[in-house]
Amino acid sequence: MISFDRFQLDNGLRVIVHNDKSTPIIAMNVLYDVGARDEHPDKTGFAHLFEHLMFGGSVNIPHYDEQLEKAGGTNNAFTSNDVTNYYLTIPKNNLETGFWLESDRMLNLAFSKKSLEVQKNVVIEEFREVYLNKPYRDAWLLLSPLAYKKHPYRWPTIGADIRHIENVTMEDTKEFYQRFYNPNNAIVTIAGPVETNKIKELSEKWFGNIPVGPPNNRKLPVEEVQTEARHLHVERDVPANAIYKAWHIPERTSKDYYISDIVSDILSNGDSSRLYIELVKKKQIFSGIDAYITGSIDPGLFIISGRLMNGISFAAAEQAINDIIKELQDSYVKERELQKVKNRIESMLVFTEIKVLEKAMNLAMFELIGDATLMNKEAEQYAIVNKNDMLSFSQKYLTENNCSTLYYHAKKTE
Repeated sequence: MISFDRFQLDNGLRVIVHNDKSTPIIAMNVLYDVGARDEHPDKTGFAHLFEHLMFGGSVNIPHYDEQLEKAGGTNNAFTSNDVTNYYLTIPKNNLETGFWLESDRMLNLAFSKKSLEVQKNVVIEEFREVYLNKPYRDAWLLLSPLAYKKHPYRWPTIGADIRHIENVTMEDTKEFYQRFYNPNNAIVTIAGPVETNKIKELSEKWFGNIPVGPPNNRKLPVEEVQTEARHLHVERDVPANAIYKAWHIPERTSKDYYISDIVSDILSNGDSSRLYIELVKKKQIFSGIDAYITGSIDPGLFIISGRLMNGISFAAAEQAINDIIKELQDSYVKERELQKVKNRIESMLVFTEIKVLEKAMNLAMFELIGDATLMNKEAEQYAIVNKNDMLSFSQKYLTENNCSTLYYHAKKTE
């Protein structure tokens, strides 16, 4: 059970405080409620670009990393389709440095032509290196728009097209900053050997005078129910054929989210999982195969992806996957198999409650999706999943009409 206090400043900034005296280090997490889903279809990749720009310096602090390192701190950040998250760890005695750094770039990010060009080039190079030049890495650029036709999840965090980043202007970045990087669109979490009253004092001192920004009233297009199977064939210079199958599943706050997570673990988590035992070890149809969920806030995807062994046809590989799925649809998961997966998940949840930084991140994320107290109910949500739930989920969602399949062909050599 993770205990915490929570308060909100007059400008809308939500602050969560978790007192953990077992460590001398304090974690500070700043979550902004903006991700790739908030981008315009013709201007994608902005949230990720902004993650980089936020380290380019603020008006009063030109070199963010340098100041944090002087205080003995470390930092990083990540962007997803749903959020942009910045985090740091710092010794207790230097905590106020964290407040100084984070508040100044929330209030006064420095916009310079040089910084923008540098970060654009960094992101463009990342796009090429990670998504265009590495084998199989463009699969998500292809699968996302195959599965989603209306919702902005149809493009990945890096963006839909490298030209969108190449064409970013200074005006674009300022508009994005003013719209989303505001106290009323952020959640700050402090975890470590701290007292709530002191955090209130620091929060008011450093964040209290930052003006309220416009409300983030989303009006995202709702993805229509998929009623027929979708297929896409591509050819790439890769060593082996691969297949990617994606089924639509409910949103993060749904009970079905927990069921889908357990189903994915039944299928592919570990050497005793069904896909590994049957399709890798016994039948040797795949050299490797995985099942996982995207875990997005809005309705997401349940994905199975695998690389085919030489000589195996796509038809045979897909039929093998469908046979495993049909077993889930036709019969109950054995209690022992279900409990084994639940035990593994419970251990993972306990582990996330050990590290102070992970607690800070998770409290912020659960606060965003509804209430930070939900973090303490995660284990219960997994524990109540039963064999009937597994059967119903598989029959309802893992259907052919709800599936989008990417066939990733290896180029044939002469």
